[in-house]
Amino acid sequence: MMKEKKKGNKRGLFVLLCIGVFMISFVSSAIFKMTYTPSELKKYSVEWKDEMGSIYTDISYGDEESNKFDLYVPADNSKKAYGLVVYLHAGGFTTGDKADDVKMLQWLCSKGYVAVGINYTLCDDEHPTANAYTQSIDIKNAMPVVVEEARKLGYSIDKMAISGGSAGGCLALLYAYRDKDEAPVPVTMVFEAVGPSSFYPEDWSNYGFNQDTDEAKEGAASLFSIMVGNELTTDMFGTKEYDEAIKDTSALLWVDEKTVPTVMAYGRYDTMQPYLGSVRLNKALEENGVEHEYFVMEHSGHGLQNDNKIYAEYMEAVEEYLAKYLPVK
Repeated sequence: MMKEKKKGNKRGLFVLLCIGVFMISFVSSAIFKMTYTPSELKKYSVEWKDEMGSIYTDISYGDEESNKFDLYVPADNSKKAYGLVVYLHAGGFTTGDKADDVKMLQWLCSKGYVAVGINYTLCDDEHPTANAYTQSIDIKNAMPVVVEEARKLGYSIDKMAISGGSAGGCLALLYAYRDKDEAPVPVTMVFEAVGPSSFYPEDWSNYGFNQDTDEAKEGAASLFSIMVGNELTTDMFGTKEYDEAIKDTSALLWVDEKTVPTVMAYGRYDTMQPYLGSVRLNKALEENGVEHEYFVMEHSGHGLQNDNKIYAEYMEAVEEYLAKYLPVK
């Protein structure tokens, strides 16, 4: 009996360790590229000047305190229509803010786009039931308000792209793949970096969830239950029931021949979210004939900090896709 109790305690500690490591480490490295600009990437930022445009902050789209967005509009408001680019912040679903992405949003606005950063309700002490799914619904609810607020300012939106990093990349993929048919304007492309796209234990080897042990299985079920907002059990793994339970937070499961063009970047040594998940997503996009670019940072982890040349190539591809699928008129 005592042996069984010790085994149970050890298993519980393993589960808590997995959850804690994920939340803390995801947060600590996810915004690296947003806070450091190597020489190869200088051209993807601007010294903002008032003559470039205007910034409207903390516009409400819902009842929660976090339901706010910042809108960046170019100085030239004479065009009949504008492209919208949404950028969603990183932070492991538990922290982060739209203000973290000011440089990216200013750069996009300087290119002639209406750009927006959106906050969503974080999973924290005040909102312990918030998760990737509820956050994706926040983003979905924000979109019509964003388009309407831009219109009020004299910027009619006719198309959009969506993007993000880490947790924001996950949410961007979900909106582009799952919610595009309900978007207020057509979604023409998505670009993202290191966003988790699926929740198969065998892909999450970075947490040891690929091991055939009770501890690993229970750790995966516990962490994924928190992230997707559904109660998952170990006996569901590998079943259709499991796919249905994770589908609303798994961009992978929405890929088909109508999926929008995609540009994505991942680190081969990512210990925060599963690199193998990106391999699976790339394969699904290939099999469905979806136009996409997949950049693997061969020497990097979650922060993509060790492959600036490849990261620059990723950004070049982003520019090419924007020019093709969301051209500035």
